[in-house]
Amino acid sequence: MRKIKTKPSVPTNIEVQKVKDNYIRLNVYPYESGYAISVAHPLRRILLSSTAGYAPIGIKIDGVQHEFDSIRGMLEDVAVFIINLKNIRFKIKDSEKDELTVDYEFSGPKELYGKDLENEEVEIVTPENFLATLNEDAQLRFSLLIKKGIGYVPSEDIREMLPEGYIPLDAFFTPVKKAVYEIEKVLVEDDPNYEKIVFDIETDGQIEPQEALKMAYEVLQSQMEIFNSEFNIVEGNEAATGSKHDKILYAPLESLDLSARSFNCLDKAGIKYVGELLLMDKKDLKNIKNLGKKSYDEIEEKLEELQVDMGSLTEEAKKSILDKLEQSKG
Repeated sequence: MRKIKTKPSVPTNIEVQKVKDNYIRLNVYPYESGYAISVAHPLRRILLSSTAGYAPIGIKIDGVQHEFDSIRGMLEDVAVFIINLKNIRFKIKDSEKDELTVDYEFSGPKELYGKDLENEEVEIVTPENFLATLNEDAQLRFSLLIKKGIGYVPSEDIREMLPEGYIPLDAFFTPVKKAVYEIEKVLVEDDPNYEKIVFDIETDGQIEPQEALKMAYEVLQSQMEIFNSEFNIVEGNEAATGSKHDKILYAPLESLDLSARSFNCLDKAGIKYVGELLLMDKKDLKNIKNLGKKSYDEIEEKLEELQVDMGSLTEEAKKSILDKLEQSKG
């Protein structure tokens, strides 16, 4: 006979198998029906999108102006060199550093591989990846800007953050190569409807798969933490303003601590609350009778200090707030 539960059971078993280097398979069970996918799917999304890794975001090569240039004595054009470079995976050895500039210099004849870029500051986790071929008269000098990040950032978004002379690179930060799961049925006592997650995780070696999983769990937990806070429930369109802004919107004008001249101008115009100023068009504010430029600048400065963004409010929401402020005056 089945029992009536007051809360779902939680899994009690986790088995971790090392498939190969940087590749693990987890078996986690038993989950009640429907819970396995609710856990596995967001973890997979976060593993692939939000696991932090390292990538070069810019390169400066002596004698090279752009990625379509060539280097004397190097077989590959700069464009091919950059493609090869993107396939080499870096790791900053000092975990406290999120950014690092590394300088390199090579002479030919020589075939360059990922292992040639390793030094005291940088570890190369793909040492056998090919980079370039230099002949006997080649001199290759370049600097790499390596940064920690998440996801993928295209070169056009990186260009403005680079020092002068650097060529921006598409940055592939994600160290997770594979994150897939299957949901299997598992028998618990006499109930065949429980589930097991079989989760395969593989990384490129920048971090261990189990470290990536813990990182994904922490991200998911931090995203959910807001639901553990106290709720300040408001009615109707007031919710659009956000609870942390409510006290500011309905605060009396005196709370701005304006000069007597500025306060009196607003008071005579019938403005009693901060929210009225925040919702007022700048042109209308400037046109308030006897409000000079000095007073206008003072009011603008005080409002900016509040750091309240009203731009996302719909016209309906703005009207609702103004109606309530008018009612408060009565």
